[in-house]
Amino acid sequence: MIPFYLTFVAVLLSGLTARDQVTVASQSREHGKRWTVLAIAMVVSVLTAAFAGWAAKLIVPLMAPAARVFLCAMSIAFAGVESLLIAPRGAGREPGQSLGMFTLTVLAHQLTDAARFIVFGIAVVMQAPITAAAGGALGGIALVGAAWAFPGLALDARVRLVRRLLGVCFILGGAYVAMRALDWV
Repeated sequence: MIPFYLTFVAVLLSGLTARDQVTVASQSREHGKRWTVLAIAMVVSVLTAAFAGWAAKLIVPLMAPAARVFLCAMSIAFAGVESLLIAPRGAGREPGQSLGMFTLTVLAHQLTDAARFIVFGIAVVMQAPITAAAGGALGGIALVGAAWAFPGLALDARVRLVRRLLGVCFILGGAYVAMRALDWV
């Protein structure tokens, strides 16, 4: 159960005011709280977490233990860089009322976001792709649910600053784990 809880918490931290959250919050604020938007965002969160777990399942047998730790470190660092450098678009720039375009937008955001990097990294290092993916899916559901219910929070500039600070923490954490994997520390 440790991979589940660890991934859940890491996804909550790395997904705070992420692009998918801002998209859901913008939809909720501009067009009202439509249940279909929430349902689509939740389904996409489950699918992208499952994809990260599946990718980890393919990689795990091919790697030595130290290489798995180093890959996890890289995933954490990539998550930090993504959190630090890639800023979500502002409110009012959502894909309109089209549910198809909304689905594609959220899918594209989630496939390349910090939270899915974290799911992949933890699943690889702990050799637990199913439990890590389940924790990541639940974390993703919580994030898009919060963005749908409280759009002002996901669109608040102060919370975006917290995301940047967490990005720095992920980069430093990834660097430390990489140095541990290489026996430099």
